[in-house]
Amino acid sequence: MNSDTQILNLLPVRLKEARRAQGLSLDAVAKLSGVSRSMVSQIERGESSPTIATLWNLTRALQVDFAGLLEESASKDRIETLRDAQVPTIDNRGQGCRIRILSPPEEAGKHEVYELSFNDGGELDSQPHKRGAREQLTVIEGQVVLSSGQASDILNAGDTARYASDVTHCIRAENGPARVFLIVQDA
Repeated sequence: MNSDTQILNLLPVRLKEARRAQGLSLDAVAKLSGVSRSMVSQIERGESSPTIATLWNLTRALQVDFAGLLEESASKDRIETLRDAQVPTIDNRGQGCRIRILSPPEEAGKHEVYELSFNDGGELDSQPHKRGAREQLTVIEGQVVLSSGQASDILNAGDTARYASDVTHCIRAENGPARVFLIVQDA
């Protein structure tokens, strides 16, 4: 970058591109970043220059590299790394299940990858997904009871199951804590 003006002109466009690439609304970015919806909109329109703290919160929410936003062109030879603490996580403590979202946000609704950690007796009870949707579950540690519609099976560490997820389905830890790797593939 040659000048502050070039950086300020490029930043709004890059932030908007990053948000759209992930299929996120202004409201979603506001919730993920803690930056108000109106401020995100003003920044994207080039009407406001963000502070470093605001820009940092936005880049973390959008899962983009801070420096990459300011580069003239993105390199195809790069590795996108999320450190352990950066992986989006949903704690479902009431049911004893923690969900780590391993797939990129732009894959939501198409091809999703999760790591699920269960307390003993913890479960993830899911409503039917889109017609034709399927899941593949591999048990990494422990034992789970898997049900899909009326079918049910017990899976141990190393076992993999493929099943319909366009019906009610449930994964429950049995006989202690468990950890599974889950792929959701919508039709």
